[in-house]
Amino acid sequence: MNTPNFVILYVDSPERSGAFYSALLGRQPVETSPTFVLFVLDNGFKLGLWSRHTVEPAAAAAGGGGELVLAVENAAAVDATHTDWAGHGLAILQTPTDMDFGRTFVALDPDNHRLRVYWLNDGEQG
Repeated sequence: MNTPNFVILYVDSPERSGAFYSALLGRQPVETSPTFVLFVLDNGFKLGLWSRHTVEPAAAAAGGGGELVLAVENAAAVDATHTDWAGHGLAILQTPTDMDFGRTFVALDPDNHRLRVYWLNDGEQG
């Protein structure tokens, strides 16, 4: 079975977005060019940042149509991450909130891609 292991976000400036995600993820990209930046995470998942001005075929939409989702270990980590990100100036769409699945908040990256941080209250992560 095919398993997705790579997501590409179309960004206005790969350099600016690369710096943002480098700070957010606490790691340097493995590839950087004027039109593309690539991160490889510890679990093998890849995050690409491709210039929306050069991607072929051309991208029809800008940020905000989906979410990059990050799981954390507990509800307190949701709150701590929110405090950290808000302190670094990230726009917050949803402050930490208890929902039916657990605790979550939503922030925006420089291109208005939604970043959801969550903890599942049933102890499952994924």
